[in-house]
Amino acid sequence: MAIDKISFWQLIRDAGIMIWPVLFCSIVALAIFLEKMLFLKKSCIDIQEFLDRILEKMKRHEIKEALEICDSSKTPVANILKAGILKYDRPKEQITQAILDASMYEVPRLEKNILALNVLANTAVMLGLLGTALGLFTSFKAIQAKASLFQAVMLGDLSAGIWQALLTTIAGLIVAIPAFLAYNYLASRISSHISDIEKASTELVNSLTE
Repeated sequence: MAIDKISFWQLIRDAGIMIWPVLFCSIVALAIFLEKMLFLKKSCIDIQEFLDRILEKMKRHEIKEALEICDSSKTPVANILKAGILKYDRPKEQITQAILDASMYEVPRLEKNILALNVLANTAVMLGLLGTALGLFTSFKAIQAKASLFQAVMLGDLSAGIWQALLTTIAGLIVAIPAFLAYNYLASRISSHISDIEKASTELVNSLTE
C-alpha cells in the first residue's frame, strides 16, 4: 500500500501507544506558542517612540499626563517606566530601585512558559525514541515467537514493530523541531525586548536625575 494512500488515523493506530503523548506535546506546544505570540503582539510596542512621548511630558513637568500615557498602554515597559515616574522627585537610587522592583514582576510575565517549549521539544524526541524501542521490542518478540516454533520469520511478522518504530520517531521529530525553533525565536525576541526596556529605563532615570 502506498504511503500517500494510508489515512492519518491508520498511521496513528500503527504508531502504537506512544504516539498519544507525542501528540499531546504537540498540542501543548502549539497552545503555548500561540499564547505567547498574542501576548507579545500586545506587549511589544515601539519603546523609543513611547519613551520620547513620556520624556516630552516630563520636560514640561506634566507628571499626570506622563502617567496617563503609561496607564493607557498597559504593557510591561509602561508599567516599569511608570514605577520610575512615580518616584520622579526622589533620589536616583530610589528611582532605580522602583524600576528594578517593577521589572522583577514584569519581566517574568514576558518569559512565562518559554522554557516549557524547550522541555516539550526534548520530551517529544525522548518519547519518539521510546516508541522506537518499543517497536523494536515488538519485532524481536515476533522473531522469538517464530523461532520457538521453528518457523521461518516473514517480513509481515516484523512489519508492525517496524512501523511503530518508524512512525513514533518521525512523529517525535515533527513535533520537536518546530517546538525547538519556536522556543529559540520567542527567546530571542523576548531577550531583545527586555534589552530595549533596560535601555529605556536607564534613559528615563538619567533624565529624571539631571
